[in-house]
Amino acid sequence: MRFQRCRMLFGDEDFEKLQKAKILILGVGGVGSYALDCLYRSGVSDITILDYDVYDETNQNRQIGSDAVGMIKVDRLKDLYPGIKTIHQHMTVAWVQEFDFEPYDIVIDAADTTKVKIEVAKKCYKKLIMALGSAKRYDTNKIEVTSIWKTHGDALARKIRNELKKVKFDRNFTVVFSPEQAKCIEKGSCVAVTGAVGLTTCSEAIKRILK
Repeated sequence: MRFQRCRMLFGDEDFEKLQKAKILILGVGGVGSYALDCLYRSGVSDITILDYDVYDETNQNRQIGSDAVGMIKVDRLKDLYPGIKTIHQHMTVAWVQEFDFEPYDIVIDAADTTKVKIEVAKKCYKKLIMALGSAKRYDTNKIEVTSIWKTHGDALARKIRNELKKVKFDRNFTVVFSPEQAKCIEKGSCVAVTGAVGLTTCSEAIKRILK
């Protein structure tokens, strides 16, 4: 059986919870594609992914499906993960404001744009698991899971905290981040960290579903 090992781990009742969960992944690059892979292999059958990009050669060091250079990411991933739902959409603040997040049990934010991430947090913080900076790092041992308000050593986390404070937003939501000091100036990346962040968001989603 395809999911026999998952059923052995979770038990039949909890595995049924996983199968019924509705999860939305915003961004399926170096982080989001690994979150997708993990959730799909763990038995979650109702997964929606959103992305607007196409693959280029620079994606090939860290993104699942990136061998298909020039192909739309969500189309390629739908081929690789039959049954998932896809949204080929450019994420903007206006789109987040208009989109209905209500049907989803969990939202995994693996998007790159700071303003969009802030808007997502404001819109659906109760069901949010947000991935923060994973580029410029290669030490997976530094990855942490905590509240946005307890993050440290991560420039993106600091920016998001500051912007939320400006609008007097004080609600709590879960983030996956790394305080590892940047190892380069440009956007260098290593799949050891980007993939591990994606897998960690998957783990947090599973724990939340089973809770």
